[in-house]
Amino acid sequence: MIEYSQYLLLIFGKISAFYRSAKKSKSSTLNSSEFLAFCDFILYKSPNDNYSINSAEVIELFYNLRTDIEKLSYAVTISKIIYDVTDENIPAEDVLQLFLNTLYVISETDKNLDLVYSIFQIRLLALLGFVPQISECVSCEKKITEDMERFYFSIKDDGIKCENCGKLDKGAISLSKTSFSALIYSLSCDAKKLYSFEIPDDAIAELTILAKIYTTQKLEKEYLVQKY
Repeated sequence: MIEYSQYLLLIFGKISAFYRSAKKSKSSTLNSSEFLAFCDFILYKSPNDNYSINSAEVIELFYNLRTDIEKLSYAVTISKIIYDVTDENIPAEDVLQLFLNTLYVISETDKNLDLVYSIFQIRLLALLGFVPQISECVSCEKKITEDMERFYFSIKDDGIKCENCGKLDKGAISLSKTSFSALIYSLSCDAKKLYSFEIPDDAIAELTILAKIYTTQKLEKEYLVQKY
């Protein structure tokens, strides 16, 4: 009798797999069946293409997420997003790497959680093909340079607008130089260095608004972190 099922995000995509007796207190697979457990699994594929888990070795449990309700809340929301944007048997190695890196940063560091969550959303959207135009104005094609005083991110036009065009777009999000630089970095940096920067609170607030609205628009669903 199958007693437990868990969705797994692997380098060849998300699949469904089944544990037998995983919830029994004496089961050797108990830890590896916990929420957010990152493990090596040995799977058996049946003739009807169903997977079952023969054995598992825990790599990381992200223990600190389980002892901090605020960190856990962010991790839960991120997990929901990952679940929604991945499909069965579709390769998702870059998404998996982003997911694991983000969970590690939340679990093991004291970085501002809104900043981490915003960077995660921006980078994930880029991996999914939603890369905004940031090198030139999406309206007049004027070159965008970092010495400008203000920048305007247009949700409806998917990119940055110069000051003149941005002021005509009532839905554009105003960005400071710092938040604009953070946006560029989040889109283009090496995956291992994604969370290696800090910005002041006012820039975090701007980036948070941008990431929230852009994610809602592109994924057609609003993801709210439960605050405590």
